[in-house]
Amino acid sequence: MLDQNTLTLVKSTAPLLKKHSEAIGKQFYKLLFTKAPELYNIFNQTNQKRGIQQEALAYSVYAAGEHIDNLDAIKPLVRRITEKHRALGVQPEQYPIVGETLIQAVKEVLGQAATADILDAWTAAYQTIADAFIGIEQELYEQTEKQPGGWLGFRDFRVDKIVPESHDVASFYLTPADGQPIPDYKPGQYLTLQLMISGEHYKHVRHYSLSDAPHQKVYRISVKREPAFNKAPEGIVSNYLHQHVKAGDILKVAAPAGDFTLEDDDLPIVLISGGIGLTPVFSMFKTVAERHPDRVMTYIHATRDSTTHTFRHAIGQIALKNERIKTFVCYEKPTDEDREKQAFDKEGHIDLDWLKTILPNNQAHFYFCGPVPFMKMINSALKQWGVPNTRSHYEVFNPLSILEEL
Repeated sequence: MLDQNTLTLVKSTAPLLKKHSEAIGKQFYKLLFTKAPELYNIFNQTNQKRGIQQEALAYSVYAAGEHIDNLDAIKPLVRRITEKHRALGVQPEQYPIVGETLIQAVKEVLGQAATADILDAWTAAYQTIADAFIGIEQELYEQTEKQPGGWLGFRDFRVDKIVPESHDVASFYLTPADGQPIPDYKPGQYLTLQLMISGEHYKHVRHYSLSDAPHQKVYRISVKREPAFNKAPEGIVSNYLHQHVKAGDILKVAAPAGDFTLEDDDLPIVLISGGIGLTPVFSMFKTVAERHPDRVMTYIHATRDSTTHTFRHAIGQIALKNERIKTFVCYEKPTDEDREKQAFDKEGHIDLDWLKTILPNNQAHFYFCGPVPFMKMINSALKQWGVPNTRSHYEVFNPLSILEEL
């Protein structure tokens, strides 16, 4: 237990860490990879190059510090991080080097403002936070291993087939190489792949959403090939999967993980996806249609145009079979052919005024996923409409998983 003086000092200085979180994050990773370069095998190196990863850890520590006396207040953040840690195989013995390096980064960035008392308080707070994370992660490891077909670490899966879905998305069907059972998963969860790519010094680990309704013998992920954009480099793993992986190849896969899952009640469901953010949302859509056909469900998808509209035919076929399901399409820049075929319901972007015309009310569970600007807009619209946080659920393909902070 932390004493009251430590609690007060940590909570009062948490905003200071937030203010300097980007600088602290950059310095932290610079120091960490010097001390423990093997950790390159865990962290997403493309996110490092894009500058996404650097702020995430410092922000998470700030948020935990701000709520150090009540970590339940940031339960969604804690759950997301611990689920990812379990999928990555993070172990208790890795926490000390992270804590030591974080405190050193805080000291170097804040300079004289980082007094001995502040550093001591945050050292104690980090240990409390680490203990909480380790405890939750150990429970997740046990649950994962004990479930039917479950395993720890990375297991060999064979690429059964690869199916192009659009000009930049392909689905990879994966079956266990050992022929043994695999566990079920909750729609919305993801797989974690570990790849050793020729020419790369370290392993690459990535999370990819499961993009189909759960089946007992096969997993499916649908991967968008990420090009270089502005100053951001191309996605190392997504391009490797598209260009080099073929049917019959073996990939190393961690068991399904993730907290973006359906609530177990009878309220209507509204699913909203943008671009490749449809992968976990489509899994939810298909699962509800198959297993809960009496559930009222609306699926809204936004993308650039029909050439980037993944799973369009599958979504349409499912909706045709159930009058309780409604689907809508928003194209940002429809083609001339899209206009001729009237292939979309709205041009431009999803907004609250349009949502109010296609939905009877806000009494539903809303699940959304997509690019960050898209998600911030949806999040803002739902808040403006009065949808409470308990009925607003999202997945962020980003290390910093608190949408309001992106």
